[in-house]
Amino acid sequence: MSETPQATAPAVPPLVVNIQYIKDLSFEVPGAPAIYTTLKAAPRVDINLDVQARRLQDGQNVFEVTLATRAEAFEPTTNGGSTQGPRVFLAELAYAGVVTLTGVPENTIEPILLVEVPRILFPFARNILADVSRDGGFPPVLLQPIDFLALWQSRRQQGAAPVA
Repeated sequence: MSETPQATAPAVPPLVVNIQYIKDLSFEVPGAPAIYTTLKAAPRVDINLDVQARRLQDGQNVFEVTLATRAEAFEPTTNGGSTQGPRVFLAELAYAGVVTLTGVPENTIEPILLVEVPRILFPFARNILADVSRDGGFPPVLLQPIDFLALWQSRRQQGAAPVA
């Protein structure tokens, strides 16, 4: 007689993305509608990106991770870039995810939240920013891949506050 194997509970993954969402989105074109007829070349776009993480409730391993992106476009200057042209548009996106960590060692929580989770969220935020800038009448802003590990390491060297 063979014994039936005991049913084992499925393993709980160490990282679960519960939900992803747009926390805040703003797109401004201060010179509209004139900018659409006066802009002669693709605008210069400056990108700033920040990652923030916070514990949602004390004693629980549920966190909100937010990618905060700011894309500010300016008219290209004809003098070689020594001065900044007028602002063409400003796009600000806060794209967030709520994640649950299970059985994760304490010393790996920060890198998971500030490196691995942003890697998951980034493609979605990148698409939203490209779509909103294109839908705003401009060439899509295509964010280049981000090295979140290097970003996290540089923040640690600067003494940034750890995840609360």
